[in-house]
Amino acid sequence: MRSANGMSAYPILYSFRRCPYAMRARLALIVSDRVCELREVVLRDKPPEMLAVSAKGTVPVLVNSDGQVLDESIDIMRWALNQHDPEGWLRPELGELQTMLDLIAQFDQEFKYHLDRYKYAERYPGSNPQTHRAAGAVYLARLNAQLSETQHLCGDRLSLADMAIAPFVRQFAHSDPTWFSQQPWPQLQTWLDRWIASAIYSQAMQKYPKWASNQAGVRFPAGPETEPGSPSSP
Repeated sequence: MRSANGMSAYPILYSFRRCPYAMRARLALIVSDRVCELREVVLRDKPPEMLAVSAKGTVPVLVNSDGQVLDESIDIMRWALNQHDPEGWLRPELGELQTMLDLIAQFDQEFKYHLDRYKYAERYPGSNPQTHRAAGAVYLARLNAQLSETQHLCGDRLSLADMAIAPFVRQFAHSDPTWFSQQPWPQLQTWLDRWIASAIYSQAMQKYPKWASNQAGVRFPAGPETEPGSPSSP
């Protein structure tokens, strides 16, 4: 995975398996078959190499082969899909690309605010997790209404919206699986279950060892060639 001068032959992706932002970046890299050197990080022990290219200290961060740094997950998804989009994730059946991006932004900014204060209430003194769960449920009810009409969020085939929003719905659902399963959202629950059972989700959620400085990362998505640092079992 290294060139003759010791540099990575592929773009470098700093990632954390359970982070929903990193998850959706990996999904886009898989479907577009954009190979990178994945460096799995531990957020409480961020590598200086990552902080040197993105002071935000959050994942994902992609360093392109020409040195360009992308540290927003949607930018990484669009970078990959603009090169190769075999399933048409950037071409929704319903609506325009901007409409889809607006829906994603709504979940990134508004829904995520309530999700954090529901799932991680201890980090937000004074917040009421039940209040934020109820506020987040309003957004999920809207998704369920859309999924009552179409198989996916922007039509009857997958789009960027499905893959960008599903990781956050998963996180919300896992906060209290019993409560989530009891909600009147059968279409949303089926949509989420189908995504979690998909091959691309399984591939995106493979476990990798923590990356250490001066070591090669892993080839991602995994290919036929053998690379240092093979993934562990899902």
